[in-house]
Amino acid sequence: MKKIIFGTLLILSNFVLAQDLSVEKIWKKYEFYAKGVEGFTGTADGEHYLRLDDKGNILKFPISDSNQPGKIFISKSELLHKGKAIDFDDFELNQDETKALFLVNRQSIYRRSFTAEYFLFDLKTRQVQALDEKRSPQTLASYSPDGKKVAFIFENNLFVKDLASGKVTQLTKDGKQNAIINGTTDWVYEEEFSITKAYDWSSDSKFIAFLRFDESKVREFTMSMYGELYPKLYTFKYPKAGEDNSKVSAHIVAATGGKIANINLGSYEYIPRIDCSTNQNVVIFQTMNRHQNNLKYQSVSFNDKSFKANVFFTEESKTYIDLDEYIIFLSKENALLRTSEKDGFKHLYKLNFDGKQTQITKGNWEVIDFYGVDESNNTLYFTSTEQGAIRKTVYKINLDGSGKTPISTLDGYNDADFIAGYKYFVLNHSDANTPPAYSLHKANGEKIRDLETNESLKKRMSEYNLTKKEFLTINAGGVDLNCWIMKPKNFDEKRRYPLYFHVYGGPGHNEVLDSWDGNDYFYHQLLVQNEYIVVCVDPRGTMYRGEAFKKSTYLQLGKLEIEDIINTAKYFRSQSYVDENRIGIMGWSYGGFMASLAITKGSDVFNMAIAVAPVTNWRFYDNIYTERFMRTPQENAEGYDRNSPNNYADLLQGKYFLIHGSADDNVHYQNALEMVNALVKANKQFDMFIYPNRNHGIYGGNTRNQLFQMIFNYTVKNL
Repeated sequence: MKKIIFGTLLILSNFVLAQDLSVEKIWKKYEFYAKGVEGFTGTADGEHYLRLDDKGNILKFPISDSNQPGKIFISKSELLHKGKAIDFDDFELNQDETKALFLVNRQSIYRRSFTAEYFLFDLKTRQVQALDEKRSPQTLASYSPDGKKVAFIFENNLFVKDLASGKVTQLTKDGKQNAIINGTTDWVYEEEFSITKAYDWSSDSKFIAFLRFDESKVREFTMSMYGELYPKLYTFKYPKAGEDNSKVSAHIVAATGGKIANINLGSYEYIPRIDCSTNQNVVIFQTMNRHQNNLKYQSVSFNDKSFKANVFFTEESKTYIDLDEYIIFLSKENALLRTSEKDGFKHLYKLNFDGKQTQITKGNWEVIDFYGVDESNNTLYFTSTEQGAIRKTVYKINLDGSGKTPISTLDGYNDADFIAGYKYFVLNHSDANTPPAYSLHKANGEKIRDLETNESLKKRMSEYNLTKKEFLTINAGGVDLNCWIMKPKNFDEKRRYPLYFHVYGGPGHNEVLDSWDGNDYFYHQLLVQNEYIVVCVDPRGTMYRGEAFKKSTYLQLGKLEIEDIINTAKYFRSQSYVDENRIGIMGWSYGGFMASLAITKGSDVFNMAIAVAPVTNWRFYDNIYTERFMRTPQENAEGYDRNSPNNYADLLQGKYFLIHGSADDNVHYQNALEMVNALVKANKQFDMFIYPNRNHGIYGGNTRNQLFQMIFNYTVKNL
């Protein structure tokens, strides 16, 4: 039970004193954790949903009757395998909802990849069986469209299990760590193309299309893992900027096994997407060149025994092309729905298989999420920034572009999760000062019921003297930029406060959003309670303000962003309430890159910088991300070196704190060490802390608590 601390009796005030925030409450006790909707799954009939109760049972609820209690769909007591309870992380039903696939003991590999044990529960016999006890743990298990088979990856090979017979068929046999990967992706595809599942089922469930990665020419990176007398070495393939990639090829194989067909996709460097149509027995491969400014859509019919690829659409850019998270196939015509920035803003398009493309949404705003299409009434559902770049609103629109209507009515950030049939959706709403609330709605936006309002968290927040996060637009060096600011509760314009910048600033990533920011929100409240003003700005290169704004940093990462951040600091420094001698900045990853540039290039403005896991030279980072924005070091050496903080170490004047995890597979510890070399050469003093065996997230056990206590103490001492 949380201990409530009441203020001592005060004669002058007849109220209970607000509690004080602490790093421990935020990062160790997690007192401000927002609840979600555990285990929520819509059923295939589109009229019911499943949800976990507090005992671990899966309950089934009717959507239309909010008064009817849930009935047990699968009891926790039924989930036993060989007498041992299954403590599952997730589950999925097959197409006819006769079986449930449970994911157990999920173990992360990198950011998105994982291994797990999978178990099948038969809803008729009520029996549990392992997906494959001989080959475990697996990853990326998925049902065939008919629900009669499950494909999975084990040790870089692709397998299929027939659920009726129990037979497991191995489809590929050459998988090998750090050499050949089948059906899943290498490190750099996972990180930069956001894809781990590199296979898909044909709509008739007879074939599987998949990607094969040959990593043999990719150079290896090795990290030391500490804890024993001699550190262990962990080696993996990591292609840095300008270096060789995996050779990726496309293939098709029958679900029953046999000869693997090779698909000729012509000349390309990347195959970043593979999508099978849900009803046309066609697979679409998207291919890109190394510069990522030429994108091709290539179709292959499973009904064509030659599996010949057809390039039916090409898009080009003078800079780079951002990929779709996914594409949606239309069942009534040979077409798909996609997004593109071709008119200067990200919008929805219909693309026919003959290459004809029609724009659906238009305007000086951007589509964010595309949820899908209800073809029974030709209605698309999506979110956009039409209400401003800091907000997200759910809309519907007709397939012909008419009838655009908002179906979320609250300001802030709105996300929707549609249930099969598109008659209902779950709305997740928050704003910058309000935790998420989940509610069930009709497709027209009408609310049916609340699912989780986080009232307990709101009550807990009311016990603290919290300030409001406010939004403003400032002109910094002639550029209009979106900012947020948090001021002390009893803010006095006649006082002069220290200014603390929270920064990220990377391409295509925004921090200035009217959405819930979790524990970071409370950490910034802690700083505010200690009389700091906290601000954040989205510089040029960030999203939702059009292609020109986002891509203005092309070939020169760091240049315009740090100019905007320095000019923003100068703007606030000119305000009467800011102490010009106490301006600090803290950033993580790209934000660490910005913080390192701020304390060097901007040393006449910033007095303190905390850089967590920073990139210090883009030559050290992976090629897909870096070359998308910078091309290769061989082509653009000046762009790489001119904005590297390593090359400005001699400008350091204030306090600089460098923090890194020694097992960071993403932004390698090498970046910190090269910055150290530059600082030593320049005879500059600095502070440094290394977390053994921690990755880019720097977490686990007491790590986050210790990290933020250290950052807080450093800030209080030096700012």
